[in-house]
Amino acid sequence: MTAQPHVTAKPHAGREPVAPGCPVHRGPEGVWTIQDYAGAREFLRHTDTRQGGFEVEYMDNMPVHIRRPVIYRDGPEHREHRRQTARFFTPRRVDAKYRELMRRAAEEQCDRLRASGRADLSEMSFLLSVVVAAEVIGLDGDRARMARRLDRFFAKHTAAQGWDSPQAIYRMFQILLTMSSFFLANVWPSVRARRQRRRDDLISHLLDDGCTPADILGECVTFAAAGMITTREFITMAAWHLFTDDELRTAYRTGDEQARYAILHEILRLDPVVSDLYRYTTAEVTLTAPDGPVTIPSGAKVDVRLAAANRDPAAVGDNPDTLCPARPVADGVADYALSFGDGQHRCPGAAIAIQETDVFLTTLFALPGLRMTKSPTVRDRPEISSYELVGLEIAVD
Repeated sequence: MTAQPHVTAKPHAGREPVAPGCPVHRGPEGVWTIQDYAGAREFLRHTDTRQGGFEVEYMDNMPVHIRRPVIYRDGPEHREHRRQTARFFTPRRVDAKYRELMRRAAEEQCDRLRASGRADLSEMSFLLSVVVAAEVIGLDGDRARMARRLDRFFAKHTAAQGWDSPQAIYRMFQILLTMSSFFLANVWPSVRARRQRRRDDLISHLLDDGCTPADILGECVTFAAAGMITTREFITMAAWHLFTDDELRTAYRTGDEQARYAILHEILRLDPVVSDLYRYTTAEVTLTAPDGPVTIPSGAKVDVRLAAANRDPAAVGDNPDTLCPARPVADGVADYALSFGDGQHRCPGAAIAIQETDVFLTTLFALPGLRMTKSPTVRDRPEISSYELVGLEIAVD
């Protein structure tokens, strides 16, 4: 393995690592905060909780006959679904089934960059992630048009969902129009094709599980957000770190896969795409805190601050705010810490996200004369506790 640098790069997303107060405490508005690694992991693995983030409250307005997407389900039903679909996301399957697809998609994006001379990296990475996620899900149709539909759907809005203002009404109609287009052009043709002949993808599994087309639409949107939007942001963030640090970029370009993965994991630890996970307790939950046990009451909303937990010195060692791919972490702590969550809602697509990012960036940074011509703007996406990088422009000779 190639020796790794210890660089002084700070988190690019600009998140505050630790909020005032002890690692587990109740805030002034009644929301509990957990910001140490051990407490966060223990809580996320607890079964007496339910989903509290990703605008879960809007799921209560869905018709009762439509099954909630898996991200909004908890308990035995959720665990069984995850058990049945785990085979789609194993590292061995990802490498064997999707690596060549990732390579072709990366080459296609780089060919377009060479032809035009410059490009927006967010657009390139989004098209790549759409191709890969669509293959895993089983979505047919023109992938470029699918990307434009989903990009419109997930675009940042200033108005909240609802019918309380002209802006909110416009947003709701835009969402309905975009989802109708996505369903008619991509989801429904894919469902119809797999009703005639099953394939080795998620939609075929959902049909075997008794899902309706409306159920499958919900799952497709959920997986699109998890597998396309977050991967786009991470690819852009990782590239930004590489563009702005010569030593890190050299280590990445010359390292083997293990060394490159270590760099990507450390970037993700320092700048996790999702900074906070929210849960509601369904019973009293007692956690082991540094100053003694802390009991969170039933019905409490809890903010698990991943960005802070990822920089807990007890878990990731000294200088947690610096980027060090070779840093020694505590036993049982992943290189990327809690960036993919933990417990029953841990992100199933971790292996896909890391491999896809590595395949694309190794292809991209092999281009002669590659350079960043404009740094991105960092925008906050509070509805999903994420950042959004806008306007990172690159060019080649």
